[in-house]
Amino acid sequence: MEDRDLMEKELLIIKGVCDLYMHGAIESTTAEVHTAFKDALNTSLDIQNKLYNLMSEKGWYKTCPAEQPKIDAAKQKYSSGCC
Repeated sequence: MEDRDLMEKELLIIKGVCDLYMHGAIESTTAEVHTAFKDALNTSLDIQNKLYNLMSEKGWYKTCPAEQPKIDAAKQKYSSGCC
C-alpha cells in the first residue's frame, strides 16, 4: 500500500474519532467527562491538522477555492438570522 493511501485512511479515521469525541463532549453529563472528551478532541484535531498539512504539502490533498458568489450568499443567509 502506498504512503498516500495510508495517510488518506488515517485521515478518515481521525476525522471519525473527532466526530465521536465531539459528540461525547456535547452529550456529557459531568464537567469531568466533558473535559476528558474535550481534551481528547483537541488532541485529535491537532493530529488531523498535522496529517492534512503533510498531505497538502505533498500535493495529496487538493482544495478548490470557494466561488465569491457562494461566499457572499452564505454571508447574507447567516447574517440575516435565517436558517
